[in-house]
Amino acid sequence: MSQPDIPSRRDFLLQSAAIAAGTSALLGGAPDPLGAEAPGPEVSPGIEPVVPAPDEPIKMAIIGTGGMGSGHLEAFLKFKKDGKENLEIVGLCDVCQPRLEKAKKMCDDSQGGSVATYTNSKELLAQKDLHGVLIAAPEHWHQQLAEDAILRGKDVYLEKPMTLRLEQAFRLKRVTEANPRINVQVGTQFVLIPSYIEAKRLIQQGAIGKAVSSQTSYCRNSKDGEWLYYEIDPAWQPGVNLDWKTWCGPMGEQPWDPQVYARWRRYRKFSTGIIGDLLVHRITPLVMALGLGWPTRVVASGGHYIDKVMENHDQININVEFEDEHTMIIAGSTDNEVGLETLIRGHKGNIYLGGRNTTVRPERLFADEIEEKIIEGPDHGDDQDQLRLNWLSSIRTREKPASPVELGTKIMVIVDLATRSLWEGSAFGFDSKSMRVTKL
Repeated sequence: MSQPDIPSRRDFLLQSAAIAAGTSALLGGAPDPLGAEAPGPEVSPGIEPVVPAPDEPIKMAIIGTGGMGSGHLEAFLKFKKDGKENLEIVGLCDVCQPRLEKAKKMCDDSQGGSVATYTNSKELLAQKDLHGVLIAAPEHWHQQLAEDAILRGKDVYLEKPMTLRLEQAFRLKRVTEANPRINVQVGTQFVLIPSYIEAKRLIQQGAIGKAVSSQTSYCRNSKDGEWLYYEIDPAWQPGVNLDWKTWCGPMGEQPWDPQVYARWRRYRKFSTGIIGDLLVHRITPLVMALGLGWPTRVVASGGHYIDKVMENHDQININVEFEDEHTMIIAGSTDNEVGLETLIRGHKGNIYLGGRNTTVRPERLFADEIEEKIIEGPDHGDDQDQLRLNWLSSIRTREKPASPVELGTKIMVIVDLATRSLWEGSAFGFDSKSMRVTKL
C-alpha cells in the first residue's frame, strides 16, 4: 500500500459531506439523510489498458500479502505451474516486511528469478507493462487502491467486500463508468456456482412464475471466536518493519494495535463483520440469479450472544426489499453452523440451490403445469479458482468479468444499510433515482 494522498482524500471526504454524515452514524454521528451521490471530485478517464499478446504471459501483481493475498498468490502460481494460464507474477506490495518477504520467497521458489517487491503501491502501479493487479488489502483501502489501479490502466481483481462504506462504492462505480475499457472483478466467487447460473436461466424463462421471495445464509461456528485464527506475529514492529501509518491510510492516524492489524474484521470501524466478509458471498449470486434491481428497504437485527469481545455482531438476521417486488431473507452467524436452505420462491414453483445442482419443485396449485426436476450442473472444481480464471480470461479477451462493480454496488447498498440498521435499531430506505439513503 502506498502512502495515502492525504489532501485529496480529505477533499473527497469534505466534498462528500452528506455521504460522510451517513458513515459517521457508525461512529456516533447523525445518519439522516445520506446523499450517496453528493458532489465529489470529478472522475476523469485514466490510461488505456495494455492488452497482452496471445503468446505473451499476463503480467500481474498483488497488493496485500497477508492471509487472503498469500492464498491468491499460491493459486495463481499453481495456474502457471499446471499450464492453466500463461502468467507471471511481476510485483508484490505490502507495508509489512515479514509478510512481504514470505510472499516473495513463495513466488521466487515457484517462478525462479526474483520478483519485485514494493511498500508503495503507486510505485508498483507505475509499471507500464503490468496488465492486472489483485487487491487483497483491508477493506478501508479497497476503493482508493482500485481507483489508483484503474486510472493507471490496470485490470483489477478486488477482494470482497467491494468497499468498506457505501459512498466509496458509488465513487468506484463512477470511476469504472468513466473507464469502461478497464475490467474490475469483485471477489465474490459463488457467482460462478452452476446452480445459480441455471437458476438465472430458469427465472428468465419464467419457469416458476414471478419470483416473490428468497432466502440464504452464511453460518459457521468457532470455539473461541471468529477470525482469531489470523495470528499475531511478535516480529511486527511499527516504524521498523511495518508502516502502520500507511496501513491506517484513509482512516486517519490510529494507535498501534496488533489485534486490529491482524483481526480487523472483528472491529466495527474497519469492517462490517459477518455482513461484508461472509454474507456477500451468498447475497451476490442470489441477486445475480434473480436479476434484481436496487434494494429499497433494509432492516437488520442481531447481537453479541457468544463472542462478546468482538465489536461486530456474531448473530445477524436481515430482511431486504427490492424495487422488483421481491423480498430476501438473510441469516448470518459465527455461533452456529446451521444455516437456511438457499431457495427462490416463485408464484408457481420453487428453486432450491445446492452446490452445482438445481432443483425445481412446483407449488401444489401448479403441479399440472410445472414438472419437478433436478438439473445437474457441471463439476468445474474450485469456485474461487473459476473466478480467478474468469478474470484472467477477461484480461485477454476484454469481455466483462462475472462479478462486476455494478453488481457489487447493489450489494454494498445492502451491506451498508444492514450495518446501519444493526447499530441504530432502525430500518433504512434507498431511492435509486436520487441515490439517497433515508432512515425510516
